[in-house]
Amino acid sequence: MDFILRKWTTRDLESLVKHANNLKIARNMSNAFPYPYTVKFGHRYITKAITIKPTQIFAIAIDNEAVGSIGVYPQTDIHCRNAEMGYWLAEPYWGQGITTEAIRQMVVYSFNALNIDRIFARPFGSNIASQRVLEKAGFILEAKFEKTIFKNGEYLDELFYAIRK
Repeated sequence: MDFILRKWTTRDLESLVKHANNLKIARNMSNAFPYPYTVKFGHRYITKAITIKPTQIFAIAIDNEAVGSIGVYPQTDIHCRNAEMGYWLAEPYWGQGITTEAIRQMVVYSFNALNIDRIFARPFGSNIASQRVLEKAGFILEAKFEKTIFKNGEYLDELFYAIRK
């Protein structure tokens, strides 16, 4: 399926809330990604995405509808040459290779636009699909921390995947 990565706009609020308001997505995200996903939170997210320069958070759009998001978050201090990547995609589009290709495009963009040498992602040990898309996009498993995440009343493993410039 064809998609593009593009800047978020305020016109994306309705589709953002519609697609992000999914417990299956929220359970694999940090607690900063709420469920239910409200208009108030969506407005804050889009405002943040629009104001960061250069752009670091993009909408994943199909037929000009925002159906997901991908972003990189540069780190500070001694980790300043690293950026964390986060992403999600609306459930109807899972399993079609969209997330893998979005990650590949974001890696190229980030290494060109930002002063970083390494991008990492931290999927939960229980999120096999996220692990697979990272591997398909060229990320390498660097570390596994056992039972370090507490989400929805249970301890989960935290994995560190990374790719270098």
